Amino acid sequence: MADMADFVGQEPHPVDGDLFKEPMKKRRRSDRDQRFRAFPSVEQSALKEYEKLESRTRRVLSNTYQKLIQCVFLDDSIPNGLKYLINRLLALIEKPSLDPIYIGLFGSTGSGKSSLINAIIQQAMFLPVSGESICTSCIVQVSSGCCEQYEAKIHLLSDQEWKEELKNLTKLLHRTEELGREEEDVWDGDDAVEEAVWKLQMLYGNGAERKTYEELLRAKPKGKIPTSRVITLKAEEAGELSVKLDPYIRTKRRDWDGDPAETHIWPLIKHVEVTLPKSELIPEGVVLVDIPGTGDFNSKRDEMWKKTIDKCSVIWVITDIERVSGGRAHEDLLNESIKACQRGFCRDIALVVTKTDKLHLPEYLRERKVGNQAIQSQREAVLERNEMIKLQRNRILKEKLKRKLPADSKVLEASNLVYTVSAQEYWWQALLTEEETEIPKLREYIRRRLLEKKRRMVTKYVTEAFGLLLLTDSFNCTENLPNEHLHLSGLRRFVEEKIQLLEKAIDQCFAHIARPLQEGVRNARTSYRRILGACLVRSRGNQGFHQTLKAVCLKNGIYASRTLARIDLNEAITQPIYDQIDPVFGGIFRTGTPTGSALMPHIDAFKHSLQEKMTEIGIRNGWKHDSYKRSFLIQEISAILGGLEGHILRKKRRIYESLTSSVQNDLKPCYEEAAQITGKKACERMKDVIRRGVDQQVAEGMFERAQERMQHQFQQLKHGITEKVKGSIATMLTLASSQGDGLYKELADVKSEYKEMEKLHRSLREVAENAVLRRGMQDFLLRMSPSKAGPPRT
Repeated sequence: MADMADFVGQEPHPVDGDLFKEPMKKRRRSDRDQRFRAFPSVEQSALKEYEKLESRTRRVLSNTYQKLIQCVFLDDSIPNGLKYLINRLLALIEKPSLDPIYIGLFGSTGSGKSSLINAIIQQAMFLPVSGESICTSCIVQVSSGCCEQYEAKIHLLSDQEWKEELKNLTKLLHRTEELGREEEDVWDGDDAVEEAVWKLQMLYGNGAERKTYEELLRAKPKGKIPTSRVITLKAEEAGELSVKLDPYIRTKRRDWDGDPAETHIWPLIKHVEVTLPKSELIPEGVVLVDIPGTGDFNSKRDEMWKKTIDKCSVIWVITDIERVSGGRAHEDLLNESIKACQRGFCRDIALVVTKTDKLHLPEYLRERKVGNQAIQSQREAVLERNEMIKLQRNRILKEKLKRKLPADSKVLEASNLVYTVSAQEYWWQALLTEEETEIPKLREYIRRRLLEKKRRMVTKYVTEAFGLLLLTDSFNCTENLPNEHLHLSGLRRFVEEKIQLLEKAIDQCFAHIARPLQEGVRNARTSYRRILGACLVRSRGNQGFHQTLKAVCLKNGIYASRTLARIDLNEAITQPIYDQIDPVFGGIFRTGTPTGSALMPHIDAFKHSLQEKMTEIGIRNGWKHDSYKRSFLIQEISAILGGLEGHILRKKRRIYESLTSSVQNDLKPCYEEAAQITGKKACERMKDVIRRGVDQQVAEGMFERAQERMQHQFQQLKHGITEKVKGSIATMLTLASSQGDGLYKELADVKSEYKEMEKLHRSLREVAENAVLRRGMQDFLLRMSPSKAGPPRT
C-alpha cells in the first residue's frame, strides 16, 4: 500500500495523537469577503454561494468529528471502521479550500514578462523590468493574500547547494599553462566563462575568479547572508516594497562595486515570492510565475525551473512583437511548453505577444498586402497588424499543437490561443483603449479559470462529505437488511473480476506506445550523429564555445545560460523518439473523449460498472432508493477512483522523462571524462570523447535500454493503480459490512448533521443554476451596452 496518501479514499491511517487533532479554525467572514474583490458583482455572488456551501459543509464535518471523538476519547481500543471514518473526516475538514492555480509567464529576458505582470496587478514598475540592467534568472512568484502589507520572501541557495555550484564554477574557470595565445583569447570570450567570472566577482569581489575552490570557501562574501537563507521584506505601499526588492533582483554586468550590498548576494538567490494584500485585480488562489526561458547552471535552480513549469496548469509563452515571427528562442519556449502538457499538469497554452503598440507606419504601409481599405492612422494600422498576427500565429500554434497532442485536447478547443497586449499603452492609452491592450482580457481569463476550479472543487467536496455523513448516520440505523453479508460477498467477487478486466484494459492501453517507441528508437539510431554534430558546432567554430562545452559536460550534458539557448545533449539525441511517441503518449493520459488508448476512461468505466452493480444489489436486497449504504458505497468509489487521477499525473512526469534520464545516466562516464580535458585543442578533444562515448553506448544498446526503462515505468504505473484500487475498495467494503456487527455500541447521534448535509447536497444544483442565470444576464447586458470609443486618431 505504498503512497496510499496520494489519493482520496485511502486505508485507515495509524491511530495516534493526530486522531484527536483539533481541526483548523474557520476563516472569518470579513476575510472571506476580501477574497472576492477581484471579481465583478455577478461572479462575486456565485463565489460567495460556493464559499458558503463549503463553509457550512466544513462546520457539519467538524461537529460530526467532535461528536465521534467524544465517544472514543477514553477508549483503549477503537474499531477499524471508526478509525477510517474519523481519519476521513479530519482529512476533509483540513483539506485546502483551493489548490493554487499557477500561471507561468514563460519567456526570455526582455520579452516583457515583468511589464505584463505589473500591468495585470495594476502596479506600474512594481517588478523591475529589463533595460540596461539585467534581471535575475531566478523564478519570481506573485500572488495576493489576506495579509495587510506587501511582502517579499527571497529564498537563497543552501550552503551545500552553493558549494556544489562554486565547485563547478571554479572547475569551469580552471586553465593550464598549456593554453596557446589563440586558445587563451577563445577562453576569455566564452559565454560560460563570462557568466562564472561575473558570479564570483559579484559575491567575492574582483580577483575572485583567480582563486581556488578552497580559497573561496574561506573567503567572506561581500553581502550579508542570513542563517535562515530567507530574506523577508515588508512594506505598507507597493512602491516602497519595489524599492526594497529592486537591488536583489536587478543588477548590472559592470560597475558592481558601486551597487548596494544587497546586490552582491544575487548569485545565491534561488527564487522570490511576492504577496500582495487583498488585490482587487488578482484573486487569492492565483499565482503568476515569471519563469526565465532557459533554466540555470545551478542544479537546484534548474530543477526548480523544470518543476515550476510542470506544476503550472496554464502557460503563457511571452514574446515581443519584433521576435514573434521567428527566432530559435521563441520556438524553444513553445516546444518546452508543449512538453509541459505531456509530462506535467499544464492544460492550457497561449501565446502572448507583447509591445504591440510598436509599429513604424511608413514601413507597414509599404509592406501592407491585405485589404483595400485605406489606413487613416497609426492606431488603425496597429489594430489591423495585431489582428493579422492573431490569425497567423493562432493557425501556426494550433498546427504545432495538433502534431504533438491528441486531437481532442482541451487546449485545441480554445478560441483564443494568441493575445496581443501592450503594457505601455495600458498605462498611457495614447493609441489604444484599455480593452484593446487586452490586459483586461487576460484578467478575465484568470477569474473564469479560478471560478470554474472553485465550482468543481466545492461540488466534489460537498458530494464527498455527504457520502461520509451517510455512512456515519448508517452506523446508528437499525434497519434490518436481509442477506446483506451474502450480497456484499458477491460484490467482492464482482470487484475482483472487474479489477482483472481493468488490468487487461490498462495493458492494452499501454501497448499503444510500443510500436511508436520502436520506430523512434530506429530513427534515433540513424540520426543521432547528425543531431550530435549540430549540437557540437557553433557558427564561429570553437571560438567562445570551449568552456561552454566544458560546462555542458560538468552538468551531464545540460547547460543553461541567460544569453545562450539551453543546451541539452540528452534531450536532443532522444528527440526522434519523442517525435514518434508524443501524440500517443498524450492520448494515453488524455481525459477527454474515450478511446482505446486512453487510460482514464477505462478507470471511469470500471467505476461506473461498480456503481451499477451496487444499484442492482440494492434493488435485490430491498434497499431503499436513498439507502445509506448504497449511496455511501457509490460516493466513496467516486472519491477513491477520482483521486487516482492526481496520482497518475504525478507519475506521468517520471515516465515521460525516463528516456532522457536513461540516456543521461548511460552517457555520464563520457561526460565526466570530457570535463577533465584541458590544454591544447581541448575543445576538439572534448568533442571527440563525447562522439566516441555516444557511439559506444549506441552500439551497446543505449536507445533500446531507454525504451525498456520507459516500458518498465508504464508497468509500474499499472501495478500501482491496481494495488491502490484493490486495497482501498477492500477497506471500503469491510467498513460497509460493519453495520449491525457491533461497530460501536454507543456511537454519537449525528442525525441532525446528516439532515443538514443532505440539504447542502441538494443546494449544489441550485447554486449552479443561479451562476448560469447570472452569467447569461451579464453577457446580455454587455452585448446591449455601447462600446467605448478609442483614443483620438494619430
